[in-house]
Amino acid sequence: MHLYVHIPFCHHICPYCGFYKHKPGKLANREFVEAVLTEAKRRGSDLSSPIETVFFGGGTPSLLSPAHLETLCLGLSNALDLSEVREWTIEANPATYDLEKAQLMKSLGITRVSLGIQSFQPETLTTLGRDHTPEQAISAFETLRKAELDSVSLDLMFSIPDQDLSSWQADLATAVSLQPDHISAYNLTYEEDTEFLTRHKTGELDTNEDRDADLFYEAIDTLEGAGFLHYEISNYAQPGHESLHNQAYWTGADYLGLGPGAVSTLGQERSTSLPDTAAYVKASHAGLDTRREIETLSHEDKRLERLALQLRTREGISLDLVQGTNPVESLTKQGLIIEKNGRLQLTRDGKALADPIAAALV
Repeated sequence: MHLYVHIPFCHHICPYCGFYKHKPGKLANREFVEAVLTEAKRRGSDLSSPIETVFFGGGTPSLLSPAHLETLCLGLSNALDLSEVREWTIEANPATYDLEKAQLMKSLGITRVSLGIQSFQPETLTTLGRDHTPEQAISAFETLRKAELDSVSLDLMFSIPDQDLSSWQADLATAVSLQPDHISAYNLTYEEDTEFLTRHKTGELDTNEDRDADLFYEAIDTLEGAGFLHYEISNYAQPGHESLHNQAYWTGADYLGLGPGAVSTLGQERSTSLPDTAAYVKASHAGLDTRREIETLSHEDKRLERLALQLRTREGISLDLVQGTNPVESLTKQGLIIEKNGRLQLTRDGKALADPIAAALV
């Protein structure tokens, strides 16, 4: 069993982000934290086993004040069985914490920080609408190292409009030089209800599959050359620093989502909490069910999800997940997949085509 807590507050709204988020206003307060804890107590009875990983996502969870962060962490420990937690992650952005807050994170049991850098190039940060400088990004990383967090991950993005190979190489080189424990390298996608999608539809922001592939392979070559294990399409880790929480998602494990807009999957039921912070807080304090979207997943639904997600991992998928018309032989001849010990794994060429390959295998 795994726990995700959505904290939707951001000082600055990035134009590419499709997650539920908003500026803090008067909502980033103790009342919000208490609403999350109330939901945790109410839904704790839904859990069939102790929590193994915790993930604070957003939004920008590191925006919470030290007092609110402490209240939330300690309150969750009282509301839920966290006795078997092996990893506790918080997402953070530069300029949202200092050394004292980072040390507090560690003292509260947080073991892993995912730091949203996106780029170390000023022009790329401007395109992405980020509100930190390259110097602030490096300083933020060094602060986490001083706090002696167990694992620090850097988030980078590529295939950004006007980004070229040399600037991406510079980003990778800077990231490697910092010696993080983990790097996530995401291909920019145009998400619904974002400024970037609107600008893309008008032709202002481009897509280029050849550029995407070149930058993707550059990341593989650079990061694997620096000793990182490419254990999922967008994720690279030093040995022993793979994200346990994300691995749970990819293998179809159960997880409880708390907070406005958070998704839960428990058994065959998937639900989404009310994606409106003020309404969520009001409903939670009133003892009402905060879920607004509840669906029953069929075994076929879960098979398809596991196939699509696990195929992206280094371990690949069991042949048992492939049914119906079997394109395995054709994909193998094309050099896109290999079969090893009863599992199908993407080749180097196949990794750039993970989604269409998954579609062919379903």
